[in-house]
Formats: sequence, C-alpha cells, structure tokens
Amino acid sequence: MAAFPLASRITDVVRAVVDVGSNSLLLAMGRSYNGALDWFHDESAVTGIGEGTKLSGKLSSVGVEKSLAVLRRFWQTAHAAGAESVWAGATMAVRIADDRDIFLDAAKAQGTPVFVLSGDDEAELGFLSVAEDASLEPSSTVAIIDPGGHSTEVVVARQTGERWEKVFHHSFPFGALSLREKFLVDASPSLPQRLAATAYLDDELESSDIPILEATPVVLGATGTNLVSVRDQLATWQPDKVHGATLLYEEVGRAVGWLCDMDDATRAALVGLERGRERTIHGGALILERVLFALKASACRVSVRGWRHALAAHPEFVPKHFLGVRP
Repeated sequence: MAAFPLASRITDVVRAVVDVGSNSLLLAMGRSYNGALDWFHDESAVTGIGEGTKLSGKLSSVGVEKSLAVLRRFWQTAHAAGAESVWAGATMAVRIADDRDIFLDAAKAQGTPVFVLSGDDEAELGFLSVAEDASLEPSSTVAIIDPGGHSTEVVVARQTGERWEKVFHHSFPFGALSLREKFLVDASPSLPQRLAATAYLDDELESSDIPILEATPVVLGATGTNLVSVRDQLATWQPDKVHGATLLYEEVGRAVGWLCDMDDATRAALVGLERGRERTIHGGALILERVLFALKASACRVSVRGWRHALAAHPEFVPKHFLGVRP
C-alpha cells in the first residue's frame, strides 16, 4: 500500500493512533520513512461503547469495560512496536454522553488517556485521509462518506491547483448503530422498518442540500471495507485487496436487501464480515446507499483508512497536553 504523506517536521518514528468510535475501537500504526508514513499495522475490535447512548444519554457500561480492555491491549501492541507515542481520540458517542468524564477518567487512570475529537475535526481529518492518499488517485472533486456508529460525516471538496476548497461539509446525526436502535430494531427488520429508516435518511439528506457534482465518492470506515470483504469472500483481513476497491450503487442496494433479510446469527456467519458487525452492517449499507443516491453517484471507492491515519500526519489536531503521551 502506498505511503501516506507526512508533514516534514515529523522525524522517522513509529506513530500509533486509536479511534474510539461509537461501535468499535481501531488502531493504526505507521512508521515514517523520508517524510512519508508506511502503515504496517491496523486492528479493530467491536466494543459497543455507544449502545443506547442516544436514547439514555449514557455510555454502555459493558461497552465501557470492553473499550478500556481494548485500550490496554492496543497500548501494549504500540509499546511492543516501539511507538514514540499513542494518541487516542473519541468520537460521537463519547462526545454526546452525559457521563463521558467517567470513561475519560478511567482511561487516564489506567495509563491510556483519550481526548474527545470534535465533529468538525473528525470530518476534516477524514477528508485529509483521502486528499493526501496518492494511492487512491482522487479526482479534482471528491465526496468523502464516513458512516460511523452514531454520526455520518460527508465532505465534498474541489481541487484548484494544490489547494482544496470544501463546497459541502456536514455531520449527520445518524449512524449504523443508531439506525439499528431507532428503526431496524428487529434482527431481520421488516419492510415497514426498512421503509421508515429510508424515509428518515432521505429527509435528513435532502434538508442538507448536498451539492450534485461529478465527484468521486470515497467511503471510509467499516461499512465499505466489510461490504468488499464479504463480496470478495475474504476469509482474512486483506487491506491491500480492499483499499481502492469499487462498490457499485446497484450492488450496495442489493446488499441492503439481502443483509436485512438475514438475522444477526446468519450475518455473523458471512465469510469476510468482521466479528461484531452483524448487528450494524445492514444499517451501514443503507446509509451508504442513500448518501450515494443523494449524490447521484453510480459507484464509490473504498478506503481502509480514516481520520486516525491523517492524525498521525497532523499533530496540530491533538490537544497539546496529549502530544507527549508515551505508550
């Protein structure tokens, strides 16, 4: 996989970044060579810290314990790899939780501190992970789609010379986990549930006035990577085969149908599906389909990277008191 451009002020070191998402934690580690990052380790674990958060205002107690355990494991992995530092940022679920300080204090107490990433910074870093990724060969106009657990970020940008101008930037209040909790509540959601979810997504997207441009859509996150892995029957995680792959709008739409027809146990048995994604993959696929429909896009490309990869190249997004945190 092609190296990710790195700011010249960063010396040759190992960097580790953890994405503490609403549904999962993701670890990315890269080693810089001559001003570029070579990604040598990506790992994820579904923890469900945001289960029920939008309804209760509280983080899932089970999810918190799982997340703390995974943070400890990721720190150990980073330490063993010789990482100079580990930066961990939390997104939507932790941002909106009334009891987030309990989780943040517990993470700090066990030596795995986490900061809260703003929605704007999450979207900006997601955009940078595509715009600065030469292996994707992005066109002069791109649309980045990042379906998360409780939010979905969409950025549309146009390049003029070496500069990018954002023509649209919005964080939508829906994600694969919240869609499951509010609309797709049955393991195999009924047709009325699917129609209600679709109507809700379309209303939210239509009210945002997404510009219709000839853009190259790129999807970040577990939805796109899992859809490709399942489609291509990848029994093991193979990022080199997933990164840059194309998903047609029609096949995403078909996937929504057959994934919703299954129950959790049947989806869990699918070759290529990451363990723990069986409860949300159909919701993520529906979100991706409706965003592509709103963009009038016939296909999208898939990136295995995300804001965590861009953060390693842009430490200015890290709170200053976290910059020196060592594993």
